[in-house]
Amino acid sequence: MPQRSALLAIAGFYFCYFAFNGLFSPYWGLYLAALSFPAWQIGILTSLTQINRIYAPTIWGWLADRSGRQRSILRLAGVMALLGFTTLLVSKSFWPLLIGVLLASFFWSAALPLVEATSMTLLRGNGGAYARLRIWGSIGFVVASVVAGYLIQSFGTMVLPWAVISVMSGLAVYSFMVPQAPHSATDQAGDAGFGDILRRREVQALLASCFLMAFAHGPYYSFYSIYVADHGWSKSAIGWLWTLGVVAEIGVFWLMPALTRRFSLRAIMLAGLLVAMLRFLLIAWGVSHPVLLLLAQLGHGMTFGSHHAVTMAYIHRHFQGRHQAKGQALNIAFSFGLGGSAGGMLAGWLWPYWGGAWVFSAAALAALAGAAITWMGIDRRPFSEKG
Repeated sequence: MPQRSALLAIAGFYFCYFAFNGLFSPYWGLYLAALSFPAWQIGILTSLTQINRIYAPTIWGWLADRSGRQRSILRLAGVMALLGFTTLLVSKSFWPLLIGVLLASFFWSAALPLVEATSMTLLRGNGGAYARLRIWGSIGFVVASVVAGYLIQSFGTMVLPWAVISVMSGLAVYSFMVPQAPHSATDQAGDAGFGDILRRREVQALLASCFLMAFAHGPYYSFYSIYVADHGWSKSAIGWLWTLGVVAEIGVFWLMPALTRRFSLRAIMLAGLLVAMLRFLLIAWGVSHPVLLLLAQLGHGMTFGSHHAVTMAYIHRHFQGRHQAKGQALNIAFSFGLGGSAGGMLAGWLWPYWGGAWVFSAAALAALAGAAITWMGIDRRPFSEKG
């Protein structure tokens, strides 16, 4: 497949994959509440996708790298995820939904690290070019969340299963179009053992930084809407605040090629972590001030957009050859899986005792810790100069 066609297929995959997030993150809990599920069942059902991202990507990444059949596994993941989510169409009971979503998200979480590894291989590890491609995921999130919001407002929450199946059908189609990533004979890490790579000080610092950045975002993804609503913001305004954050993310993704030409990956990563610290402090103590809250949302472009693009470049450089899918899976497990889950759960436990301002202040402290680890653990030299 010519590279242009391959990148178009990957762009379509990103659009559908993150469109699913744009449906599930805002509306899955509302759908379950409309079915009159008790709070504890809603808590379990809404946590399944996040929990699966802790271990499932690593399992699938290891299997893909060991078998060398990334494309076959990606196709299996796309089809099985679609089949699992069809449970939403045929049942509104707890146990069938639990089994269906658990199965579907187990396969759904397998797809992203395989496609990320393919993207970075085709783009030769260029984090700026990757960011331009990844924009389509952010666009998919915005389009899905906005369109679904209007559909739910007009027809009720029962349209959500059909919206999910539509998006997952697109994901299944694109999973057959994404090509197998070629392995270069000159891969720097191709002959290194996976354990040897993990023992590198810089790799450990990178994974710790990713964990802390995701951990810091845990309260944001779990309690931001609740926090700003408690301070008088309307639901429509909250929706626009979320949209502003994703638009800022798209903007930074678009500018990443210029940023990576001018600044080192290490400098961009440090900047993202320091902006995260300032952003969560602004949310904590400036929630009643519109200008400060708008500035905080614009910071999402750096705290997610630039940090994610730089992390992808670092992961690709360290985990090459037969370790590409495992490396991308490990990144997802440490960040979106462990980091995001731990941050969200700890925020839920501390929220009644500390209150929102101090929980978001703690998130700022976690981001600062991530910046310190990056400063001490990530080498200042360009990757090509290292022995």
